[in-house]
Amino acid sequence: MSENDFTSAVDHSRTSYGDEGFSRFLRRAFLASRGFDDVDLDRPVIGIAVTTSDYNTCHRDMPALLQAVRRGVLEAGGLPMEFPTISLGEILTSPTSMLFRNLMAMDTEEMIQALPMDAAVLLGGCDKTVPAQLMAAASSDKPVLLEVVGPMMTGSWRGERLGACTDCRRLWASHRAGELDTAEITEARSELVTTAGTCAVMGTASTMACLTETLGMMLPGGATPGASTGARLRHGVATGRRAVELARQGTPKPRDVLTRAAFENAIKVLAALGGSTNALVHLIAVARRAGVELSLADFDIIGAKVPLLVDCKPSGANYLPDFHQSGGVPVLLNELEPHLETSTVGVTGRSLAELLSDVRPHDDTRHVIRPLDDPLGPPGALAVLTGSLCPDGAVIKTSAASPELLQHTGPAFVLDAGQDIAAVLDDPDLDITPDHVLVLRLAGPIAAGMPEAGALPIPAKLARQGVRDMVRVSDGRMSGTSYGTVVLHCDPEAAAGGPLAAVRNGDLIRLDVPARRLDLLVDEDELARRLREFTPAPLPARGWRRLYAETVLPASQGADLSFL
Repeated sequence: MSENDFTSAVDHSRTSYGDEGFSRFLRRAFLASRGFDDVDLDRPVIGIAVTTSDYNTCHRDMPALLQAVRRGVLEAGGLPMEFPTISLGEILTSPTSMLFRNLMAMDTEEMIQALPMDAAVLLGGCDKTVPAQLMAAASSDKPVLLEVVGPMMTGSWRGERLGACTDCRRLWASHRAGELDTAEITEARSELVTTAGTCAVMGTASTMACLTETLGMMLPGGATPGASTGARLRHGVATGRRAVELARQGTPKPRDVLTRAAFENAIKVLAALGGSTNALVHLIAVARRAGVELSLADFDIIGAKVPLLVDCKPSGANYLPDFHQSGGVPVLLNELEPHLETSTVGVTGRSLAELLSDVRPHDDTRHVIRPLDDPLGPPGALAVLTGSLCPDGAVIKTSAASPELLQHTGPAFVLDAGQDIAAVLDDPDLDITPDHVLVLRLAGPIAAGMPEAGALPIPAKLARQGVRDMVRVSDGRMSGTSYGTVVLHCDPEAAAGGPLAAVRNGDLIRLDVPARRLDLLVDEDELARRLREFTPAPLPARGWRRLYAETVLPASQGADLSFL
């Protein structure tokens, strides 16, 4: 499309009144009340989805980022028009933000389609906002770019550098073990989350930001600048400018960018990051929206030759500010180039090969981004399991697990998501040993919206004895900031009649990560008998939760809604 052929969305997207001329007349009449004249309204309209919310502390500085994007749009000759969508703050949303990811995706998709805009910039950052926005983008027929708020800075307590949320979990475990008293854990709390922005480790938010940049749905260098930095604002300005160019061109659209090759590159980057297990669910959901075949097994097969390269918590020792200072995603992609399909083209309009030709190594004094010939860890940072306890698959982050537990057989200790788990595990008389396998069930999509409850706390009596890890198995998720030998996303989930529903205390469970197996060592006939006796809980009575429970797909298929 040439600039002379351009017609603003103000005119080619109309409200239905049965009279198109009246619709155009009325639209411009009401927009005049905002101070817009025909010169304004004949420009490319860039919709900017805003997820600012008092309930989303990660997005505290989004107003400044919004103004940066608006400035870029105006500089390029466009008209910025912000619109709100659902904002999913991870910590303050009950029972889990994952329950509402698909609702946010629907909200965002419908607004992109319904409102007059020639292109969209989606501002997110917190864990489920980016996956929801990618899902919405994949379903859109307009050019879309994503921009994230960026990670927070680190804090310091008693001379120790801290960053949410891996250190949150570690210090809380020390408190449960009696090593930190109430005054000390309260004092440390004030230094764990010191600024606006997403978690300072390679949790879900940072993982998804890095994968969005890899997929090509974000301008290069956008995943890692800190939330409070000028670099973040400058990237926002560049995003606004590029959105206007895309609006004038009409391409590329998200489905032009979200190709099979782009997803394969993202899987390889996920392996190199030692990123969040949540990314498997999210990438599959986005791929389904984009019409790309992507299975759980692909994550094992495609990432099998890629070692762990990024030294960031929870798989390593550093933080996101260190990763950014080391060059971030562009330098990582440059290191991974032999493994990547470099013909992919993202929102820049340039091939990955062209983009990488401009990348220069940084002075990586912390060695945060390791070279391929000297990796931080072996290939297989994330592993996909099958077996009698997870016939359709399960996931474990091996890079954050205890090596001695990757092959383990032990008796089950079963917990249901609805019970008071803390009270059970804090019982000083609990009959449990470090060899037990903690099993959490009824935490899957249908039963509970798939909360981040899979990284069950170590029983208090064992924590006080110095036990820091046990094998844990569930149909739920865990935070990308978590660590430990935790098997997640067991599919089918218990609420759907999966094998987890039949596990009883004392049943032997065998985990064999090298063999990619997770098995319940119970006779098949006995297992079938138990499952016949299982009665699922009734579905929610009404509203979104009823629709979700009735139509949500299993984790292995992305946990999107079946009709989307």
